[in-house]
Amino acid sequence: MRHGRPDIPDAQRLSARDMRGWITAYDLADTGSSTPPAISRQLATQADIVISSDLPRAMSSLRALGCTPAHTDALYREAELPVCHLGAVKLSPLTWAGLFRVLWLCGMSGDVESLRAAKARAAQAAQNLINLASASDENVLLMGHGIMNRLIASALLSKGWREILKPGKSYWSAGIYRSPT
Repeated sequence: MRHGRPDIPDAQRLSARDMRGWITAYDLADTGSSTPPAISRQLATQADIVISSDLPRAMSSLRALGCTPAHTDALYREAELPVCHLGAVKLSPLTWAGLFRVLWLCGMSGDVESLRAAKARAAQAAQNLINLASASDENVLLMGHGIMNRLIASALLSKGWREILKPGKSYWSAGIYRSPT
């Protein structure tokens, strides 16, 4: 499941250079009063084990669902955005984030984790989730982040897991995956 909407103020247009500060604020933000939809609450009640990214927006999303994680780990954190300095052009933070994510997907990672490294981390995260689910034959809920959740889903699918519910891209969206056995 993807976390709820982070509680950060609407930023005016920023230069690319100013995005480092915005990204830091985003990473430190919790979800404030973001309310989970009924489907997210229902999925959370079906979880036997809850695992989470250690970022505040993931942890506060679990609190909003009334869940306490059995384990939190940086392994499940979102893939970082590279920041490229592109002159004095000012855009909205979401436009910059989209642009930086496209650059990252094209192989321009700068001083952050590369796509290849993020995929390797996602494979490790997927294996951890598989081990948890297999060892106890229980439902595992991961509270994570958009891109990393998709990379983990891809790793699960490559290991033969079936996609029961395709995750959306919005806050609180969730995918459901079942073991091939």
